[in-house]
Amino acid sequence: MSESLHERNRRALARALRRILPEDAVLTEKEDLRPFECDGLSAYRALPLIAVLPETVEQVQAILELCHVNEVPVVARGAGTGLSGGALPHREGVLLSMARFNRILEIDPANRTATVQPGVTNLAVSEAAAPHGLFYAPDPSSQIACTIGGNVAENSGGVHCLKYGLTVHNVLGIEMLTMEGQRLRLGGKTLDAPGFDLLAAMHGSEGLLGIITEVTLRLLPKPPAVQVLLAAFDSVATAGDAVGRILGAGIVPAGLEMMDNPSLRAAEDFVHAGYPVDAAAILLCELDGCEAEIAELTEQVSGILAEAGATEVRVARNEAEKARFWAGRKAAFPAVGRLAPDYYCMDGTIPRKRLAEVLERIAELSEKYGLPVANVFHAGDGNLHPLILYDANQPGELKKAEEFGGEILELCVAVGGTITGEHGVGREKIDQMCVQFDSDELRYFHALKQAFDPAGLLNPGKAIPTLHRCAEFGAMHVHHGQLPHPELERF
Repeated sequence: MSESLHERNRRALARALRRILPEDAVLTEKEDLRPFECDGLSAYRALPLIAVLPETVEQVQAILELCHVNEVPVVARGAGTGLSGGALPHREGVLLSMARFNRILEIDPANRTATVQPGVTNLAVSEAAAPHGLFYAPDPSSQIACTIGGNVAENSGGVHCLKYGLTVHNVLGIEMLTMEGQRLRLGGKTLDAPGFDLLAAMHGSEGLLGIITEVTLRLLPKPPAVQVLLAAFDSVATAGDAVGRILGAGIVPAGLEMMDNPSLRAAEDFVHAGYPVDAAAILLCELDGCEAEIAELTEQVSGILAEAGATEVRVARNEAEKARFWAGRKAAFPAVGRLAPDYYCMDGTIPRKRLAEVLERIAELSEKYGLPVANVFHAGDGNLHPLILYDANQPGELKKAEEFGGEILELCVAVGGTITGEHGVGREKIDQMCVQFDSDELRYFHALKQAFDPAGLLNPGKAIPTLHRCAEFGAMHVHHGQLPHPELERF
């Protein structure tokens, strides 16, 4: 039986890559490629043609130059914890793992910066900074595993992004390689640099513009005092109103998180955080600052929560109880995974004042599709994470979950929000980009992509839909009585 073109391409490319990398850093066998076939959103799977594990910038440069000359697609991958299919491999491309770029290059206490390679985990940065009284603010729930390079690519947030910002607000500089292997440095150790803000453009770029090889992070002094409050409510709408009251009083908590009853029950069963399991929803509010300020704010927020209708307000009595309160929230996603064989994690952002309305509509959609939902929110900034429960072994349930998720994202746009808050677009939400943006806006996105990657070889098919795709999507879906992008020809 003759060798297929696919296999011939694999063998030829592997030979060329092994002239750049050690034998064990070029993976071609199916069993070796399986760990790279998906990210945290495991509904989408694909095997790459080849996976490579370089250790030096020079090796990455040589890989990119080789792939550019031979027009081979390249998909960069960090820890694979993403939740939008952004690291899904290309079947005819190279999966470029940056896992071996895992060194902290410098902690600079005087300038309050950390310079790290992209494979360093989020949590490792704060652990290295802690002896100097410093910490790194962005803290996704996956921080024990997710890497800084991936955080930049997705512009990750976490429970403390309300006060301290997303990754883009906490990165001072990066070093990157273009698809041609050209080395660029954007930003540095200062707060600003002249010229266009290309550093910001790299945040949330999802591997479409370049390969990150080094990141300089902003570190912050650890606050001298921290307090955590837990408030229980008999309705999600009342809890949402309490969020607005806290922020309306001019208080900006370090974190302000909400969980509905299914998610808090799951978390309680999983980690025994001491949550009130009969509550319809709970709020977790973290305050930080100096001792006197926190004492005053704790009293003020407790009063606001009570006036807003909280059935119970707890103030953490010690460090162990603070840790338990947060442990349940941090473990919410894996905890909900115990409720059903599979769940589909959505990520959208809405104006806070529309929270009750959106949750009511999500409940209606849950009945429509016959699939339950557990809701976890970064309530302070309106970032929703509905977790749609389903069973992939049941025919048609994954398709229903995807359609349900798509309606949630389009609902977020309809109320003035957006289809992502921190998980990115990847493959999962690419059709909803056609709802979020018009054709002129999409053309500018493509122009930026072409400026960095003219051949379109970096992570193709992700994040930014083609105008043809939007025309096809519009032909199948009518929104608010009209097609998205009606000016486009249907293909």
